[in-house]
Amino acid sequence: MKGFSENLIAPCGMNCGICLGFFGYTMSGKKRKSRCIGCNPSGKSCAHLKKFCKKLLKNEIEYCYECSDFPCKQLQKLDSSYRKRYDMSMIENLEYIRDNGMEKFLKNQEEKYKCPKCLGILCVHNGRCYNCNP
Repeated sequence: MKGFSENLIAPCGMNCGICLGFFGYTMSGKKRKSRCIGCNPSGKSCAHLKKFCKKLLKNEIEYCYECSDFPCKQLQKLDSSYRKRYDMSMIENLEYIRDNGMEKFLKNQEEKYKCPKCLGILCVHNGRCYNCNP
């Protein structure tokens, strides 16, 4: 398994390395013309929360947990959706990073989303490994 890197962790706590868009597929399973490179490298218009958050737009904070409003209503809404649909919490991810550091978080993610067959990466949106089951 190729490890995750810090630049794949979005301000909201999403690990873009486990996202369907990063793998280059749609929710219906169709291959995209181009794959997403993650929220951080894509610029200011990519991340969902940046359009709602002046602090992120002005680069005053790197991650939402650094904000005095953490967790804001927009993050809570996004987190609630991901908890229900994908059993993943962006708020918990951010709290883990804040309390334990990025390095430990990345190692935790590598273990949590490791394919048991090929040691590739499992997608958070559908549990699929695009390495051994494209």
